[in-house]
Amino acid sequence: QVQLVESGGGLVQPGGSLRLSCVASLSLFRFYRMGWYRQAPGKQRELVGAITSGGSTNYADSVKGRFTISRDNAKKAVYLQMNSMKPDDTAVYYCNAAQVGGPNNFWGQGTQVTVSS
Repeated sequence: QVQLVESGGGLVQPGGSLRLSCVASLSLFRFYRMGWYRQAPGKQRELVGAITSGGSTNYADSVKGRFTISRDNAKKAVYLQMNSMKPDDTAVYYCNAAQVGGPNNFWGQGTQVTVSS
């Protein structure tokens, strides 16, 4: 059974930083496109950032220059470094693994991030 386990969420003040981690029990992790999504109350789930097996990244416009996604294939992990955080970043953050050229798509259970003073 594939598991994506997120950690690192919590409460942070505006302007602060958090680092989210996701560890995946995927045997072919390096072939998956990894992404972070978020869903705020009353809103649709949206892509925050994604990273391909080759290391190419893309981000939502709202987080460009503030958030950085990275991966460590040896550890089967993906990270999201969040800096200069804003109250609008408050959401449940989900880790996603999408198989390149295949049908598999997996989600973590989510971790709450709250930005508030």
